Amino acid sequence: MIKAEYQQRREQFLEKLGSGVAVFCSAPRAIMHNDVHYNFRQESNFYYLTGFNEPEAVAVFAPNHSEHRYVLFVQPKDLSQEIWTGARLGVDAAKEELGADAVYPIGELEEHLPRYLETGDPLYYHFGHNECFNQLILKHYQRLLATLPKRGTGPRAIADPSILLAPMRQIKSAAELALLRQAIAITVEAHQRARELAAPGRWEYEIQAEIEHVFRLRGGDGPAYPSIVASGPNACVLHYTENQRQMAAGDLLLIDAGCAYRYYNADITRTFPVSGQFTGEQKAIYDIVLAAQKAAIAQVRPGNTYNQIHDAAVRVIVEGLVDLGLLRGEIEALINEGKENQTQKYRTFFMHGTGHWLGLDVHDVGLYKHNKETWVTLQPGQVLTVEPGIYIHPEATPAEGQPEIGDRWRGIGVRIEDDVLVTAAGHEVLTAAVPK
Repeated sequence: MIKAEYQQRREQFLEKLGSGVAVFCSAPRAIMHNDVHYNFRQESNFYYLTGFNEPEAVAVFAPNHSEHRYVLFVQPKDLSQEIWTGARLGVDAAKEELGADAVYPIGELEEHLPRYLETGDPLYYHFGHNECFNQLILKHYQRLLATLPKRGTGPRAIADPSILLAPMRQIKSAAELALLRQAIAITVEAHQRARELAAPGRWEYEIQAEIEHVFRLRGGDGPAYPSIVASGPNACVLHYTENQRQMAAGDLLLIDAGCAYRYYNADITRTFPVSGQFTGEQKAIYDIVLAAQKAAIAQVRPGNTYNQIHDAAVRVIVEGLVDLGLLRGEIEALINEGKENQTQKYRTFFMHGTGHWLGLDVHDVGLYKHNKETWVTLQPGQVLTVEPGIYIHPEATPAEGQPEIGDRWRGIGVRIEDDVLVTAAGHEVLTAAVPK
């Protein structure tokens, strides 16, 4: 990503801040075991605005400060530490490389932060996973609030910056789409490799290894999320990640795996028969899911509301399950009865939504509803997943008043997921190169 892209984002964000002031903290390091850390992954809002990929950093945006509208606190250069953990950008280089008006060592945060906070109201801060920093922000906010009557300036309220940032992040720039497309291209290759290797007798972890090998071989950062390689009844577990089962003839294999590439993420699911041919029951379920996905994707276009995607998928699935005798009743009643508390009878087989926003986070930021009644309207530049499924768990029990589930259906799980860009003319299926 070029510097100008981050500069443009910051200028847009500073304008949105108006009279406010915003603080962002880098992601905390996570312990893998004892004194060994997981690979560092920056907090997404922090990265979106700074492009800075080091821990122990803070960014402050103070549009009403007389000199310093964009301020960074970073780790100083320290060769004794860099020998162990890698080079740091340092204070001096950070100002030039990251375009900040002022840069301080992170150790001076307590000294300098209050004078920036007192320039704005409200204070925009997201209370995230760094509990220590959450408490630091509350401490400074309470002190400034107590002295506000004598000073006349400072934050009277705290608000979540996602209110301002999420709409920005949802509309992808050309540079962001290029990174997404690369993440997707790598993931497409990985899924195709998995399809070639899958066979009775192979283990799920073998397929996972090949998928993630392609991710790294092609320059990706690795998996965007824990890879799901679920054969047979494991496909009925939505977040199955153990990947320890040996595949057998007659199994379906559900693979939900995506590559992260320079912080942008792909998310693809395909389901196919390990032996190369569906059974009659598997094909019947697969055909319904595929038809549901096509109907849902057809609803992705500017001006449509987000719920139209899910509603289209639900209708096709309910109609298909009624035709197969797995559900019984009037279509409209099966779709709508219990909708308020999500107890519709079809949820025995289809219990999740039909997708989510995609970008810097796999489940990316952004509202789905403005309020209880009003759904978000789709806009060009948004990217979302479309992923209906049917899962007939081996131990599933039918909803009240519904037919018994025959043994021939049990253990069948099918999900099909694509990443879809909303365009001015309609949509583009970014992941169309993976067969389905």
